[in-house]
Order: sequence, then structure tokens, then C-alpha cells
Amino acid sequence: MESLLITGGAGFIGSNFVHYVLEKYPSCRVVVYDKLTYAGNLDNLRDAAGDPRYSLVRGDICDETLVEEVVCEHEIDAIVNFAAETHVDRSILEPGSFIQTDVYGTHVLLEVVRKLGLQRMLHVSTDEVYGSVTDGSSVETDNLLPNSPYSASKAGGDLMCRAYHVTYGVPVVITRASNNFGPHQYPEKVIPLFITNALDDKPLPLYGDGLNVRDWLYVLDHCEAIDLMLREGQDGEVYNVGADRELTNLELTQTILDMMGKPSSLIQHVEDRPGHDRRYSLDSSKIRKLGWRTRHRFEDALEGTVRWYTDNRWWWEKLKAGDFESYYHEQYGTRRVLADS
Repeated sequence: MESLLITGGAGFIGSNFVHYVLEKYPSCRVVVYDKLTYAGNLDNLRDAAGDPRYSLVRGDICDETLVEEVVCEHEIDAIVNFAAETHVDRSILEPGSFIQTDVYGTHVLLEVVRKLGLQRMLHVSTDEVYGSVTDGSSVETDNLLPNSPYSASKAGGDLMCRAYHVTYGVPVVITRASNNFGPHQYPEKVIPLFITNALDDKPLPLYGDGLNVRDWLYVLDHCEAIDLMLREGQDGEVYNVGADRELTNLELTQTILDMMGKPSSLIQHVEDRPGHDRRYSLDSSKIRKLGWRTRHRFEDALEGTVRWYTDNRWWWEKLKAGDFESYYHEQYGTRRVLADS
């Protein structure tokens, strides 16, 4: 696969994957296709801007005509789909945009793959489609039980991929990953929000009792899994990608504060959000049988992430100076909806 269309490539995971591909495959060409909404940030790609193998198209994945034109013009072999609305709190306030992008947009990409006969589409999904898991871990054949408009829209996209494979034979592979963290993550997400708030000695707003459990996956480990599944995954299959590093949100918050030498008094418990899943957990034995392993120790990766945000205020200060916090304050009339975990 010498030419990739990476949708949502200016976002957090997408931009990390762009850099990963350009570094690993000297002959591979990358076309980033991104709507450049609030979470699509060209600063994430400025190190790639001078590379002749990289190009950028601003566009919406719901625009089938433009997607098809770009695929034909750049002789695309495969699509890696990161494009999605992803913030749970935003989905509670405006679910329609999530359905449009995550379901209809996925349908458009599948149509293009089908019509033009591309080699493959890799669809990046989430562990949230399984819903809250009380005991054990989710396997790929479990029922989907999404509990937020965001996770429901992602489940809809997953099912569209399955339908296109079964009905039309479209070569599509789905990955479902646990919570990602690392550099270039938009500071409405819990780890960058808490790091940047702590840097400025601001409160860290922790939902409810803080005992919701998440599994934390370093973004570069996720990129390696996506690359492996793009090239070696079986068409029509789903692969869970988890790090087996479960923490309560309270444990995560305290770990961040300890690493930064900040006091626990910065923790501010706030009202829980509606439909907040208690625990996610993935069984990743299927992808591990194909040779994938996490290569980054959680504590080392988190320390590196703290250093990155500490050293790159230029990147996040202008984002936090924008309106994403005031957007939620205005909607709710409180200070509660500030982080997504």
C-alpha cells in the first residue's frame, strides 16, 4: 500500500499515525483529508509539511464527490478512517453532528472503497461501543451496548462496515481501542486537561466519585496496531486494542499530580455526567496472537506526555484560550463539563 488517504489526519491519533507512517515507510505517500474543525489542528502536522510524500486536503468525509475525486487524483490504495466526532460531552449536547459524521461519513467512505475497488479500509473505533463492563473484558464478538450518543454513533459506523463487507465484499477491518493518550491531544480530554490545569495550578474537575475505570493506551502503541491491521488484518474482522493498564479516574488524576509535584487539593469533584459508563475493559488476545504488543511502559509514556505539554505551551495555550470551556459553561451554567474520559 504505497498511497494512503488518512481521514481525520490532523487530529490527535491521526496526526501521530501520519508521522509514524512517514517515518516507517520511505516510499509511502500520505494524503491527509480533514474537515479542520476545532480538534483538527494543522500544528499537529507542521513537521510533515515539507515532506514531498505528504499532502493535505480540507474536506468533509460526508462529501462523497470530493472524497472520490481525491482518491482518484492521488491514486489512493487504502483509507485509514480516523475522522469522527469523539467527545462524549459534546455528543450529549448535539448528537446530530455525531450521527452525521460517524455513521453517514463512514458510509460515504465505504461507498468510495466499493466503487473504486480500493485494497482496504481500516476503520478506527472505540471500546465504548461495548458499553460498561462490570466483570471480565469485552471480546470482539460481544453485543454492542453503547450508552452515549457518541458511542452509539461509533457503533453505527462499525455496523455499517460489517454490512458493507457482508453485502458487497468491501475489504474493511475495524479496530476498537481503549483510551489513548500522548502528545497533540486536544485539551478537552482528561489527561491533557488535567496536565495543563495543574501546570497553571487550576482545579482538576473529576466526575463523581472518580472511580470510573479506563484502560490507558499510549498513542504510538495504537499506531503500531493500526498499521499491523491495515496490512495483515483479515477483511471483515474486528480487533480489540487494549493496553491492560486499568486505572480509576481518581488513580489517574493522583498519578498525574504526583508526577508533577502538585497537591491533591487541586482535585475538584464535580457532578457526574449523564450515562457515564463505569468501566471499559478489552480482551486483546486476538491481535496479540498476530504479534502486537505494547512497547511503551505506562508510567514512562505518561511522564513523557507530561513533559511534552510542559515544553509545548505554545501548542495548547491558544487552544485553551478559545471557547471550548465557555461553550460548556454556557450550555450547563456550571463548571462541570470540562473533561472527557
